[in-house]
Amino acid sequence: MTDPKLDAAGRLSIARWIASPNANERPEGLGPDLLVIHNISLPPGQFGGPWIEQLFLNQLDPSADPFFASIAGLQVSAHLLIRRDGELLQFVELGRRAWHAGRSSFRGRPECNDYSIGIELEGADDVAFSDAQYERLAEATQLIRARYPAITRDRITGHEQIAPGRKTDPGPAFDWQRYLNSLPD
Repeated sequence: MTDPKLDAAGRLSIARWIASPNANERPEGLGPDLLVIHNISLPPGQFGGPWIEQLFLNQLDPSADPFFASIAGLQVSAHLLIRRDGELLQFVELGRRAWHAGRSSFRGRPECNDYSIGIELEGADDVAFSDAQYERLAEATQLIRARYPAITRDRITGHEQIAPGRKTDPGPAFDWQRYLNSLPD
């Protein structure tokens, strides 16, 4: 029996659905077996506003902020975004490939986008994440792991671990112990 919070298409009913064009099918025979935690804020260090959604929808106006000119034209997405207040947004069905990891490798296996699910937390490396975000992250993780049991605790990682030297998120402000303790074994 499937959980009513996660439908057959891989959409979470607890999330607001916004389809990103920045996704495609996974390679034949590959399903998710890795969960990658990220953080994002646009402009950097600022929260709220429509900018992250616009980035994931290829609608970011490069003239709206000086930083945006440097990322104009990027085609990126994540499966899920958790806002500071705990709101959950979904951009890509879990069974499809979102473009969140870039050049990456997990335990010597390249191209993490092919086999991972990406969750973005609205935040920054050095800013504490909210209680609402940790609660929503734990809830989403449990639903994901119920559908994809190959995503064990040791297959949950940060962007910084799969793209060292290139990425630093979710950063030192992310409390891994708190997050992992909130998950059932």
